[in-house]
Amino acid sequence: MTKYLDAFINAFSGSLSWTWKSIVFDVPWYTNYFWGLLLISLVVWSLEILFPWRKNQSIFRKDFWLDFFYMFFNFFVFSIIISGFYKVLELLFSSNGIPIKSLAIVDLSKLHMAWQLLIFFIVLDFVQWFTHVMLHKFPALWNFHKVHHSVKEMGFAAHLRYHWMENILYKPLKTFGVLILGGFEPEQAYIVHFFAITIGHFNHSNIKITWGPFRYIFNNPVMHLYHHAYTIPEGSYGVNFGISLSLWDYIFKTNYIPEESGNVRLGFEGDEHFPKGFVKQNLYGFTKDKEEQKE
Repeated sequence: MTKYLDAFINAFSGSLSWTWKSIVFDVPWYTNYFWGLLLISLVVWSLEILFPWRKNQSIFRKDFWLDFFYMFFNFFVFSIIISGFYKVLELLFSSNGIPIKSLAIVDLSKLHMAWQLLIFFIVLDFVQWFTHVMLHKFPALWNFHKVHHSVKEMGFAAHLRYHWMENILYKPLKTFGVLILGGFEPEQAYIVHFFAITIGHFNHSNIKITWGPFRYIFNNPVMHLYHHAYTIPEGSYGVNFGISLSLWDYIFKTNYIPEESGNVRLGFEGDEHFPKGFVKQNLYGFTKDKEEQKE
């Protein structure tokens, strides 16, 4: 029991220490997620101000500061809190004779690092696409995902407004995606991480970008706006599930872009009863909402 407690404390303190070192510039600049996130946010927000798609939308749009708080809570605070639990799970695997590397089904060790990163990016993006579909398909998971879809005006920070339970759901599957790639050492994964953050920020921004012919590969703000639309195709549980890549939606026929005006009502049926504050939103999903209780 002591070794698990020690593992938890060490992982927690290590994550906390790394975050603080990032804030005070005591880590290599290319791995500094704290200031990297701020820089990407500032660049995309500046582009929103200079080239707004929906020109009647305020610079400080509805729930701007709430989303800004979500961004740092989910990216740093919750990651620090949960890091100890993941370390304990890893220790449990190894203690029960399940070597992590035994899960690998592909050996990338002989490939150039560029190919390793590309495969890593594609595998992780598919895992996240699949998880995202599950969040919409199953009601219990959808109740947590409603937090993300409660955004009523899109902007870069909406990218990281999501219920803390999504971290619990996404991270194990993302970790599994890494584990099946034998021979891949994730020290260079920061490249993929920063790229994914940038794409995610753009996808939620008030900028009209479609990437031209690359729209069939990369997700974009026009496509993702319809993912957040209040009205979705009849009989569907969602459309445009892509995270960084749109190609999964085109492959699995979940793509949907009826027009590109940007004037789309966002949200979901019954969102007028959805909690407005951070605390109540993050308690949501564990109990039935008031409308469900009335039925």
